[in-house]
Amino acid sequence: MAANTTQNRRVVSGMRPTGPLHLGNYHGALANWIDLQYRYECFFFVADWHALTTDYEDTTALKSNTREVIIDWLGAGLNPDACTIFVQSRIPEHAELHLILSMVTPVAWLERVPTYKDQIEQLKDKDLGTYGFLGYPLLQAADILMYRPEFVPVGEDQVAHVEITREIARRFNNIYGREPDFEARCERAIRRLGSRNAALYADLRHQYQEQGNAEALARARTLIESGARLTVADRERLLGHLEGGGRSILTEPAALLTRSPKVPGLDGRKMSKSYDNTIGLREDPDSVSKKLRAMQTDPARVRRSDPGDPEKCPVWDLHQIYSSETTKSWVQTGCRSAGIGCLECKKPLIDSVVTEIDTIRKRAREFEESPEVVGNIVAEGCERARTAARATMDDVRLAVGLENR
Repeated sequence: MAANTTQNRRVVSGMRPTGPLHLGNYHGALANWIDLQYRYECFFFVADWHALTTDYEDTTALKSNTREVIIDWLGAGLNPDACTIFVQSRIPEHAELHLILSMVTPVAWLERVPTYKDQIEQLKDKDLGTYGFLGYPLLQAADILMYRPEFVPVGEDQVAHVEITREIARRFNNIYGREPDFEARCERAIRRLGSRNAALYADLRHQYQEQGNAEALARARTLIESGARLTVADRERLLGHLEGGGRSILTEPAALLTRSPKVPGLDGRKMSKSYDNTIGLREDPDSVSKKLRAMQTDPARVRRSDPGDPEKCPVWDLHQIYSSETTKSWVQTGCRSAGIGCLECKKPLIDSVVTEIDTIRKRAREFEESPEVVGNIVAEGCERARTAARATMDDVRLAVGLENR
């Protein structure tokens, strides 16, 4: 894997394979992933087990959807030399960690996840009275914690999922992270830092624990990570000792808030396959152009001569994503004065969207025509992911008291 510029700080995220991706998926998550892959050590996975939580009754398209999502990712610009791309179900350690975490996670924690009741309400046509659906936030936590990431890229509406992941990691560490000789092991690890760094560590720990100095905490973490003579277990112990707990077996990730522009569907509602109002990432340019020409606009503009309000028009939200400041100014002035019609307003937008999608289509076509290349990318990604997962599970099994395989 290519070296990243942010000291190999790790990021993890996944996407359910529910069908071909669209512009909402691209601007809501995928575009951010493409940027992050060159700044962090990134693990991106197709969450095929998660697809079963709501669609377990019909899995006929699951395999093909998984492959198509990966082709969409590659076409959009994910680079397998810069990030790890893998399929969730091919890493069985995810299921094992999910099972172990289920032993210590209170049911009430899962029931209070905001999206739990929301989805039950929205998906009334489906039988969601299953443990799999109740436990999907826990499986999501296992997916994340497996790779001990520093960050999870999310929008503001998903921060609650990261927070419950942090709580689960904290509970696990509190139960299993305190070794009988923890303090003695910490003292030995501190000595391995060298006399000068050992004194600095003690001072930074005091500043953080006594004064709540966040900068001291960050400096101490950097000091620990740079300790060449420390083992992985030593680093985990010193991190736990630093924060006043036991050994940090599972890392508490932070939410990395990412830009998620509003992407309207063709009918003005949020772009979603369930609303049948999407523009696909590999859609034919003529189809894209036809859809955008017919896209809903400001309902107050009944005639060409009627002035409009871009803030009430979903086409304006797309201009916010695709158009230059000059074009946006032209739209604002022309729409409000009835100086331009809706089709005129859409013309530069159509050109920009078609150009973007055409680039993705051409890049994706290479992978469509070379299934063996896609297979090799996934196989190599799964191998890298499983190496990291095995290391985590070795520590988890040891902490819990299970026999390592």
